[in-house]
Amino acid sequence: MAQTRQNQAIYHIGTSGWTYDDWKGRFYPEGLARSRWFEYYASQFSTVEVNATFYRAFKDDTYLGWKNKAPKDFRYVLKAPRTITHQKLLVDVEEDIQNFIRSGRLLNDLLGLILLQLAPDTPYDLNLFKKALLAFPDPSIVAVEFRDPEWISTETETLLRDLGVTFCNADSPAQKLTQVLTSKRAYLRMHGRRKWYSDFYNDDELAEIADIARDLARRGASEVYVFFNNDYFANACANAKSLMKILGG
Repeated sequence: MAQTRQNQAIYHIGTSGWTYDDWKGRFYPEGLARSRWFEYYASQFSTVEVNATFYRAFKDDTYLGWKNKAPKDFRYVLKAPRTITHQKLLVDVEEDIQNFIRSGRLLNDLLGLILLQLAPDTPYDLNLFKKALLAFPDPSIVAVEFRDPEWISTETETLLRDLGVTFCNADSPAQKLTQVLTSKRAYLRMHGRRKWYSDFYNDDELAEIADIARDLARRGASEVYVFFNNDYFANACANAKSLMKILGG
């Protein structure tokens, strides 16, 4: 599935994960074997956000399998392990980050970004945050989602710009969608506006999201990632496909 191009930017539009049982019959054809789900997914979308890497470690063979199954223009975004963000709260995580990146690099050019989602109770400490970002061999491969409004500050944005790190603009019942741009990549993460993970974005809301994506491209983003995390009932699939149509894919 080729990426959507417009305004000289590439739009990577997909969902947060692909192995949901309730997608069978709603997104995946009834008779399609589970072993072929990813093949079907990659025929519809050009990217996926892998949330599973947040919950557990995977063997090298799994990463190599992902690489071999995907088209050459496909992009994976890997969510950093919760050990780093939610258990250690960024303290002494350099070795954890390096181990995770070693695995991610097995994807070669198919690795788009690493999503670092800070836990809501992460203390506001820019020095600690900067130390964690610099533990990545290339901080510009990182996108950061903040769950505590205290972190969304001018100082934080300046640090991200200085390091070339991408700001994740999240939409959820707890957070209004923003359009912050701190690097050559933009990131929109749609959790559901009224209900976490099970909401459905209507036509007007999708038009708003498309306008924000276009604006980010006009302001200099060469790549715009948009992921729908409202995965219940395959809402994410329907919303992602609709957005692709709006943006010309």
